[in-house]
Amino acid sequence: MRSENRGTAMNQKTEGASKSQLWVLTLLRIAIGWHFLYEGVVKLLTPGWTAKEYLLSSRWLLADGFHWMASQPTVMRLVDLANIWGLTLIGVCLILGLFTRISCLLGMCLLLLYYAAYPPFFGSDFGVVREGAYLIVDKNLVEAIALFALLFFPTGMFAGLDRFVFGKRRQEPVQSETAIMGLPPESREPVPMSGRRVVLRAMVSVPFLMAFGTALAKKRGLLSHEEKNLVDGVSGATMKRYSFTSIKDLKAPVPAAQIGKQTFSRLVLGGNLIGGWAHARDLIYVSKLVTAYHTRTKVFETFMLAEKCGVNTILTNPKLAPIIKDYWKEGLGKIQYISDCGGSDLLQMVNMSIDDGASACYVQGGIADNLVERGEFDAIAKALDRIRANGLPAGIGGHKLATVQGCVDKGLIPDFWVKTLHPLTYWSAKIEEEHDNVFCKEPDGTVEFMNARKEPWIAFKILAAGAYTPADTFRYALESGADFLCVGMYDFQVVENVNLTVNILNEGINRSRPLVV
Repeated sequence: MRSENRGTAMNQKTEGASKSQLWVLTLLRIAIGWHFLYEGVVKLLTPGWTAKEYLLSSRWLLADGFHWMASQPTVMRLVDLANIWGLTLIGVCLILGLFTRISCLLGMCLLLLYYAAYPPFFGSDFGVVREGAYLIVDKNLVEAIALFALLFFPTGMFAGLDRFVFGKRRQEPVQSETAIMGLPPESREPVPMSGRRVVLRAMVSVPFLMAFGTALAKKRGLLSHEEKNLVDGVSGATMKRYSFTSIKDLKAPVPAAQIGKQTFSRLVLGGNLIGGWAHARDLIYVSKLVTAYHTRTKVFETFMLAEKCGVNTILTNPKLAPIIKDYWKEGLGKIQYISDCGGSDLLQMVNMSIDDGASACYVQGGIADNLVERGEFDAIAKALDRIRANGLPAGIGGHKLATVQGCVDKGLIPDFWVKTLHPLTYWSAKIEEEHDNVFCKEPDGTVEFMNARKEPWIAFKILAAGAYTPADTFRYALESGADFLCVGMYDFQVVENVNLTVNILNEGINRSRPLVV
C-alpha cells in the first residue's frame, strides 16, 4: 500500500511539473509569435519596404543566391511578400497556438535564412543594424533554437487552437488530455475533450492577440500625432523623425572617366569627414563629432552605399588606409583609394600609399603649396617619379593657383591635378583675417588657367567646407572645367549627391574645356 501511495504521489508530481513546463513553453511560443507578428506588420505598413538592400549586402555562404534574388525584380517582389506575410502569419499562428508545429518549422527556416545572410562571424555582418553585440550566437539563432525545442512540445494542444483543429480527429470519444499533451503514460487520467475548463485554456492565447492589436494601434497613433505636430522637419526642437534619401531613390549610377589607365567615378568620396579632419571654422567640436559618427561599421556602410551608387573612389590621407584595407579584406567591396600622401616625409608617404594599395597618388595641396613657395620643385618631381615608377597615375594638388602655375612653369606636368575651386559669394569669405574660411582665393583665375590644361582635374573644396550646398556649386565646378568632383559626404547624402551629378551631366553642361573620358 505504501508503495502504491508513493507511486501515485510521484505521478501527481510528474503531471504537475509537466503542466507547469507546458505553461512556460506556451508563454515562450506566444512571445516569439508576438515578435514575428510585429516584424511582419511593420514591414506591411512601411510604404515601399523591400529586403533588396539587406540581400545585396549579404557576404556569407548564400550571398550569391541572395544577390541573384535582389537582381531579379519579379523574384524580389516574391521575396518581399514571403517576408511580410510569412512573418505575419507565423506570428499569428504562434500566438494562437494554431498549426503550431508547422509554424515553428517555417519560423525556424526564416530565422536561419536571416542568420545565413548576416552571421555574427568576426565582422561578416557589416551593413546590418544590430541592437546589441554578438559573437556567433545572435537573436536569430536563439529564436530558431527555441522554435526547434517547441517542435517537441504540443503547446498548441495544451493551450491553443490546435486542440479544436486536431483534437476532434481522434476516434476515441473520451481521450486522455495528458496523452494529447504528450505527458508520460503513468500520469494520464481520462479527461473529456470538451468542457468549459478545456475551452478556456485553448482560448487563453486569444487575449494576447487582442493586446497586440491594441498596442500596435496606440503606437501608430503616437507616431501619427508626432508627425502631425512637427514644427520644423529639419531643424526644429520638436523634430521626431527625418527621412534621408536612400538607395531606392537612386536615379542612375554616377558615370566614370579615365585618369591614366585607371577608371574613377566623376564623383569622388572625400575622406576628411570619415577621418575626422573636418573644416568647421569656429565649431571646434565638429571634428570629434564626425569621428564619433564614423564608427568602423558606419564607414563600411558608407563605402558600400557609395559603390552601389557608382562612386568607386575615395580620396584621402594614408592614415585611412588600414580601414580601407579591412573593407577589402572583408570582401565588402572594391572601392579605390587615391592617396594625398600627406605627412612629414613625402617620399615615405608615397611608398606607404603604394604598399597599401592606392590606385593613384598625388602631392597633397598644402604640402605642394609649401614646397612651391620655398622653390623645392625637386621634391615634387621625385614624388611624381616614384609614383609613376610603380605604375600609378601621379598628381599634384594645390590650394593656391600659384602652386599649379609654378609647377607648369618648371615643366612638372602631372597625370592629374587636384585643385580647390569655389566661388567667393558666401559671407565669411569677406572676412580678411584668414581663419579656415577661404580655400580658393582666386576662383576666376583658377578657372581660366585650368581650362587651358589638358590633364584631368579633380576639383575639391567645392562646397567651401559647408558654406555652399551641392546644388549651389556642383554645376559651377563642372562648367568651370573640372572633370571630377571630390566631396566629403555622410552616408545619408550619397544618393542625393549622385542624383544631382547625374542630372547635371544628363541635362548638359556649358564648358569650354571638354570633359576627359
